[in-house]
Amino acid sequence: LTLPKPIVLIAEELSPATVSALGPDFEIKNIDGTDRKALLSALATADAILVRSATQVDAEAIAAAKQLKVIARAGVGLDNVDIKAATAAGVMVVNAPTSNIVSAAELAIGHLLSLARHIPDANASLKGDKWERNKFTGVELYDKTIGIVGLGRIGSLVAQRLSGFGARLIGYDPYISPAKAEQMGVSLASLDEVMEQSDFITIHIPKTAETTGLIGVDQFAKAKKELRIVNCSRGGIIDEDALLEALTTNRIAGAGLDVFNNEPPKGSPLLSLPNILVTPHLGASTEEAQEKAGISVAKSVRLALAGDLVPDAVNVAGGQIDESVRPGISMAEKLGQLVFGMADASLVSIEVEVRGEIVVHDVSVLKLAALKGVFQNAVTEQVSYVNAPLLAEQRGVEIKLTTDLVSEEYRNMTTIRAVLSDGSVISASGTVIGPKRHEKIIGINGYDVELAFAENLVLMVYADRPGIVAVYGKAFADAKVNIAAMQIARQQKGGKALSV
Repeated sequence: LTLPKPIVLIAEELSPATVSALGPDFEIKNIDGTDRKALLSALATADAILVRSATQVDAEAIAAAKQLKVIARAGVGLDNVDIKAATAAGVMVVNAPTSNIVSAAELAIGHLLSLARHIPDANASLKGDKWERNKFTGVELYDKTIGIVGLGRIGSLVAQRLSGFGARLIGYDPYISPAKAEQMGVSLASLDEVMEQSDFITIHIPKTAETTGLIGVDQFAKAKKELRIVNCSRGGIIDEDALLEALTTNRIAGAGLDVFNNEPPKGSPLLSLPNILVTPHLGASTEEAQEKAGISVAKSVRLALAGDLVPDAVNVAGGQIDESVRPGISMAEKLGQLVFGMADASLVSIEVEVRGEIVVHDVSVLKLAALKGVFQNAVTEQVSYVNAPLLAEQRGVEIKLTTDLVSEEYRNMTTIRAVLSDGSVISASGTVIGPKRHEKIIGINGYDVELAFAENLVLMVYADRPGIVAVYGKAFADAKVNIAAMQIARQQKGGKALSV
């Protein structure tokens, strides 16, 4: 009896090398992913689908795909994939997080050089039959100070490439150790110091609530008039209104943007300025990056359909995970986010401790989930359950997993302890309890609590004395912030109290 081959849909144009990387074990079907009717029809029998950015794999598409096991995006961004719906349906989502890092780094270097030497404008001038040598006098990168905001994979590649220019490199990244930055040839600095000292700045950080508008009016006020700033990471990290003012008043010398708040940036006044260089989000637009992305996700599809661990899975860890361990994955990731939120200095080491009867099984995925939670808002790249340890290693953060069969109060308990560069230690503990697998926070920095995870948490430590709750209760009320749940804990009467 010959079993039918799994069906893999290729919904957009991918290279022949991508198909070759899939191998002979699948039935390949090519469809137009933008033809909605054809897409939904083909998904009914598909085991996997490969897309780029045009095909919308939303909740409706996932609901139509009863056999679907994996969605593969041949690229970095996942805006066209409903990860929440995929996770709920048990469908793995994979992408190619490292496929474009060299291309993105090289584009940033290109922007820096183009700004320094007016290359695009000089090219346009000469092609317009003009010979304007005096108009396009530029500056050298040699002996200048270049600031790198974000020293992750792309930022470190930029630093590596700039090291040959004879420039002084300084960097802002609160989640990397000074020793690791020094290995890159970069001196760590605060964001204010980078703004004050740099002749050139290039940005390589993720877009989060904290980094949106990170560089605005206050930062440009600190800058040199000679500053030329480049953003090839995510739109919105530079406040576009503040940038417009800085460029129109010659507060800074120039800017290079590959990314924008709205793409395409139709009608943006930035596009009409003479001292700005713009490109249409070309960070991943090289033949090599496209080829790497296709081959990478093809390999991930093969692993996923074979039930093996998939390094680039963004929502679930591949491979065999015991049913008693699986509910703790989401909880461990949220604990990691909580620890990251509490950290006010760079991380030196992270210990993930798992206690209780689940440790008779392989619980290493809980360490991966915890690290994913810690790093997912700290780095530019997509964080997966398998690349998270590499991200920690790149930042010089030591990682340890410990297990203990004994858990005195709960059947299972996961704790994340982080040592920070100022010597302080922070920790958070959680558990999964009951037949409905409720996720609970059960400890924060040595205080015993028991409360549900929430999207918004406020943590306060203060002197344990009467009247404090009334003070912050009024402050929240005045700010029109409702308190949905609250818990107060203390270690001893009259000492310090923790309110969550």
